[in-house]
Amino acid sequence: MNLDKEQLRKALVSLSIERTLLKMGEPVYEKVIKQLSREYHCYLPDCYEHPEYLNNVLKTVFGNSYISIVEAIKKELDGQLMEQPIEIFIRAISE
Repeated sequence: MNLDKEQLRKALVSLSIERTLLKMGEPVYEKVIKQLSREYHCYLPDCYEHPEYLNNVLKTVFGNSYISIVEAIKKELDGQLMEQPIEIFIRAISE
C-alpha cells in the first residue's frame, strides 16, 4: 500500500480528532460524529479538507468550551505541528 503524504496527514488528523473526542467519552464522540453527518454529510476524515465543518460543530455542541477541545487536538498532533498543512488545519479549527 503506497500512501502519499497528504493521505497520511489526513489519517493522522482524523485519528487525533477521534482519540481526543473518545478521551472525553463515547457520547461526546458520537454527538460530534452525528452532527457532522447531519449538517455536512461528512465524516471525521473529511474535516482535514474542511476544518470549518469541525470548527462549526464543536462550537455548536460545546459553545465557548470548544477552545479546550481544539487545544487537546493540538496537543494530540504536537509532533506534527511543524508541517504547514497541519498547522493550517489547527488554525482553521481554532477560529
